[in-house]
Amino acid sequence: MYSGSITDVQGLLVGHAQDTIGMTGVSVVIAPNGAVCGVDVRGSAPGTRETDFMAQAKAVQKAQVVLLAGGSAYGLAAVDGVMIYCEQQKMGIHTAEAVVPIVPAAVIYDLGFGRSDIRPNAGMGYAACINAGTKVPQGSIGAGMGATVGKALGMPHAQKGGIGTASIILPKGVVVGALVCVNAFGDVVERGEVLAGAHKNGAHIGTSQYLMENAVDMSKAMGQNTTIGVVATNAVLDKDGATKLAQVAHDGLAKSIDPIHTMLDGDTIFALSYGNKQIDLNALITAAAEATRRAVINAVLAGMGK
Repeated sequence: MYSGSITDVQGLLVGHAQDTIGMTGVSVVIAPNGAVCGVDVRGSAPGTRETDFMAQAKAVQKAQVVLLAGGSAYGLAAVDGVMIYCEQQKMGIHTAEAVVPIVPAAVIYDLGFGRSDIRPNAGMGYAACINAGTKVPQGSIGAGMGATVGKALGMPHAQKGGIGTASIILPKGVVVGALVCVNAFGDVVERGEVLAGAHKNGAHIGTSQYLMENAVDMSKAMGQNTTIGVVATNAVLDKDGATKLAQVAHDGLAKSIDPIHTMLDGDTIFALSYGNKQIDLNALITAAAEATRRAVINAVLAGMGK
């Protein structure tokens, strides 16, 4: 596995909470002082919240927490618990009447792995915040609890995904880290080898090749996948820079998941700027892609207990 974690960006905290019967959960990345946030949605079946404020000409600049959750669209309910936690900690936009936390979120579809009637809720979101710290457990925990990969032949032929993290240290003390929940339709690959994915008779089928050779109708699998994550840095970025970071982080998904960004996935990456370091953006985005790739690999290796 690759070393490092997203909490190598000083000040960021990560927390997990899960239900071991429902096999679903949530993970949070907390920026107590608020982080400049960007997002890029590449998949065609996303489930998200609070993404509009990251666009140009929007007044809000920072988010306090990013939530990753299972449960498909139901999992967005976990944000309510995160909002309560942030309000208690006075984290958010201070208006005349109340503190209003900004909590972007994205979800994966894991209803076919555990019990579909048990989904992340406000209590789980709150618990993830309470559990937050600098150590980041990986694999089948938090939002990665019910994550799977390689579903071209259906769930009986899929393998376990999970949640993973990694970081890269650049010159001048600049850090880029990633946290990724891998629940992809495609296979997870490294150096041309399938690490986890669709398999039959003891061997991986190679999902991309299988699709091109068979042109199978996958419409019934619509929206039942998705890889979501957060890439973060202690370098100074505005919203445009953070959005660029999120865009290029998707290259890390493309290097490690094959195929990626299908009509069956809702791939979404958030980016956080939480610090005051200075560095050329080209170095930063290159590291973001690699940190994301490494986090994907760590997620499936930990998910499969390797």
